[in-house]
This record gives sequence, C-alpha cells and structure tokens, in this order.
Amino acid sequence: MRNRPRVPLLKEIPLLIWLVFLWGALWQDFSAGNLIFGAVIAFIVANIFYLPPVELSGRFNPLYALGFAVRFFYKLVQASFEVLWLSLAKGPNIKNAVVGVKLRSHSDLLVTATGHSLSLIPGSLVVEVDRSTSTLYLHCLNVSTPEQADRVRKDVRDTESWLIRTIGTREDLEVLKAEQALARRKPADGTGTTPGTTTPGPGNTATSRKGGSA
Repeated sequence: MRNRPRVPLLKEIPLLIWLVFLWGALWQDFSAGNLIFGAVIAFIVANIFYLPPVELSGRFNPLYALGFAVRFFYKLVQASFEVLWLSLAKGPNIKNAVVGVKLRSHSDLLVTATGHSLSLIPGSLVVEVDRSTSTLYLHCLNVSTPEQADRVRKDVRDTESWLIRTIGTREDLEVLKAEQALARRKPADGTGTTPGTTTPGPGNTATSRKGGSA
C-alpha cells in the first residue's frame, strides 16, 4: 500500500509530457497511437507504481519547451552525421574520454532529464551520476584535448539551462539568470571564466580512454 499524498494532476503534467516525449524518442516513433500509449504508461508509472516521490517545480514554459525540442532534434541529426563521418575517417583511432560535468540544479527531475537528453544524442552516453553533487560523467567520442572537453561541458550545461527554463524551479531559474548576468559582465572586466566550463576540479574532469587527459 502506498501512503504518500496524492500529487495534483496539474503538477504532474510536466512530468507526464516529459515521459511521453522520452517514450517516443526511445521507440523513434512519434505517431499519435504510440504517444497515446506512452501517455497511458506514463500515467501508470507516475500514479500506480510506488516510486520515490519526484519533486516538481509546478511551472512549465511551452515556448522554451518548443525551443528545447527544436534544439534536441538539431543536435540529434548533427551528431548522427558526425558519428558517421568519424567512423569513416578515423575508425578505431578515435580517442574517447570520460568527462565530468557538475550541473547547477540538484533537482532529481532535472538531473535525470538532462542525463537522458544527452544519452539520446549519438556520440555521448552518461555512464555515472553522482547525485550528491549533481555531477554527470559522460563517455564522449572524439575528445582528446582540454578544449574539446570544455566544449562538451558547455553543451551539457546549455542543455540543462534549456530544461531549467522549461521545467526548472524558480530558484534554479534565478541561479541561471544570475550566472548569465555575471558572464555578460566578465568580458568587459576581463576576469574569470564561465562557471562549470573551464575551471578544473573534482566534478569537472576528462580522462582519455587511451591513458591521456583532457
């Protein structure tokens, strides 16, 4: 028997929409019938099976959701062609790396959504999650230098920022806005680096699969 309080349907809508989107992406089928079936599965998972409660933000921005979807499909197509080219041009000589990226948010929903979004893109796969520090560790193709690792980190945090604007809490949104305001001031001051991109640390590492570091 479950003894947790009933979550209002209005607060469940963002989670259900996300689960339906993941269902369609995993099956690579966004037909009406498949999405309706996915919605039924999502409702059952969220309301019948006993799972740890997911804290939702209670907000959903449809404009940023549309922007995130467009960006996701663009990245999906772009990465597919890049992986094809790498397999033909470099083959087994590709150097890979495991890159650690610390996220802004400590929300289980956002960490999970960010990790799944990245794993669905060819060429990257989340191999470990440190929930205590909200750090994702990704295995990435064709990463052998610190500059390439920084590009991976920037892409990860850009993905998270889109999700924060779409379904993040107001607190996460304020953190994101403050970070962007600080980043806009830094070029004029000529000081500092963008948070989470170039500063090395325990949560931001890239280890080459062939023994080097990035």
